[in-house]
Amino acid sequence: MEAKASQNAGRVMDGPTNPMVTPLLTDLYQFTMAYAYWKAGKHNERAVFDLYFRKNPFGGEFTVFAGLEECIKLIANFKLTEEEVSFIRKSLPGSCEEGFLNYLREIDCSDVEVYAISEGTVVFPKVPLLRLEGPVAVVQLLETPVLNFVNFASLVTTNAARHRLVAGRPKMLFEFGLRRAQGPDGAIGASKYCYIGGFDATSNVAAGRLFGIPLRGTHSHAFVSSFMSPDEILERSLCSSDGSNTCEDFVTLVHSWLSKIQWLKSLGGIFGETNQSELAAFISYALAFPNNFLALVDTYDVIRSGVPNFCAVALALSDLGYRAVGIRLDSGDLAYLSSEARKIFHTIEKELGVPGFGKMIITASNDLNEETLDALRKQGHEVDCFGIGTYLVTCYAQAALGCVFKLVEINNQPRIKLSEDVSKVSIPCKKRCYRLYGKEGYSLVDIMTGENEPCPKVGERILCRHPFSESKRAYVVPKRVEELLKCYWPGKSGKVREELPALQDIRDHCIKQLEQMRPDHVRRLNPTPYKVSVSAKLYDFIHFLWLNEAPVGELQ
Repeated sequence: MEAKASQNAGRVMDGPTNPMVTPLLTDLYQFTMAYAYWKAGKHNERAVFDLYFRKNPFGGEFTVFAGLEECIKLIANFKLTEEEVSFIRKSLPGSCEEGFLNYLREIDCSDVEVYAISEGTVVFPKVPLLRLEGPVAVVQLLETPVLNFVNFASLVTTNAARHRLVAGRPKMLFEFGLRRAQGPDGAIGASKYCYIGGFDATSNVAAGRLFGIPLRGTHSHAFVSSFMSPDEILERSLCSSDGSNTCEDFVTLVHSWLSKIQWLKSLGGIFGETNQSELAAFISYALAFPNNFLALVDTYDVIRSGVPNFCAVALALSDLGYRAVGIRLDSGDLAYLSSEARKIFHTIEKELGVPGFGKMIITASNDLNEETLDALRKQGHEVDCFGIGTYLVTCYAQAALGCVFKLVEINNQPRIKLSEDVSKVSIPCKKRCYRLYGKEGYSLVDIMTGENEPCPKVGERILCRHPFSESKRAYVVPKRVEELLKCYWPGKSGKVREELPALQDIRDHCIKQLEQMRPDHVRRLNPTPYKVSVSAKLYDFIHFLWLNEAPVGELQ
């Protein structure tokens, strides 16, 4: 199916990435509420909803916001087809009037406004990620899909960012989760959002085509074990990298190098007879990809077979002007094996005079997760690249982010949702949100204000209050003030629309955001909670409305 495209203010907006995303991708109760609104004559009342979450995931103190682009694509193309209206007629109770179905045929999001934090921004609980304004029935129909888009996208982006922080910036991270992801849509989304979160490449070819994400991948154990011996290799010639000459028997050249390294005294004779079927597989792969030779070395024995076989092929390639890429470890003690392999590479560089051989890339995979990366870092290792799959794309450590979508104003009247659990009390009214930065460049606190309150100013002393705890308050004198919510879909308001950035720009923004956070806020163990506050005026209003709406009990 081809994604639809919509036009707003003269600009064409592509439809959602997944063609299954239609106005029907919502919960049934959104349509039953829309009918009840219509029946009561309330369907066009102007409503304001906030989308936010209550708790940071993975036991951390930060989240990365993602999924905005898909939200805007849905809103830009929101229009029910006649077939979809017919299905709704069958799905609703028989008392549903034809006039409501005619209303559904006409609705779109031309009168909806969307304000959002920039995708890739580090965000915190209670602060609205999106604010949707528009006819209450229409905005209600958008609740489920926008929650669906933001929940998983933000969760997996945050998971990727956490892996990136633990691994460190110099290390390369590859997303290898396609085969373990929750279906095709989960896999495609995970590839995209892991890239935003700081991963460098994916194995997912479809995601590479859709989003321009760099691709990485070599071969599996099946390729290695499919060979029996070098005698199977029929085409043995290989032209040099500059085309000046041809090695007619590359297999013999490899064997000659294998003999040399087996007798190197500095390696202490650790190499005996290597597995010849593995060697045949490596030679065949090198003949196919002489400029991109990276070998999986743990099919039989890493140190006694895989590494020496790789070295022999890499040295033969070097004779012809090619440079091998490196090895991949998919099992065993990754810290020990990577360190031993690096020692061997350095020895060969020094003893045989092959410049750069000691810098061969070592990639590790094998069900890696955040804890594994942290343990490897503490032990010390020589891994350059990590291929991470299952625990990354499935967000194994936490199933969902738990975003919510709450009504905060209707017909200019602020609304509040109360609960005995204070964490579930909503913050009423249409708000503006700001991030205040200190003199060292780190963000200090996020503050929410009423829509008509003056903007916090640089150098001005601002009282920041906890939304619900009277004693928690602090003065802040910001060195920089950033307004967080921007207009990404203006509807009929005539406001300037923020353009959706390219994927690479979102990724760069995410990385920069993480660098602007104080290290103790983003550390893995015992992170410091980031402060989210409200203005003094909004604090007073929250508690006035709370008391006004809460029923007064009676003791007898």
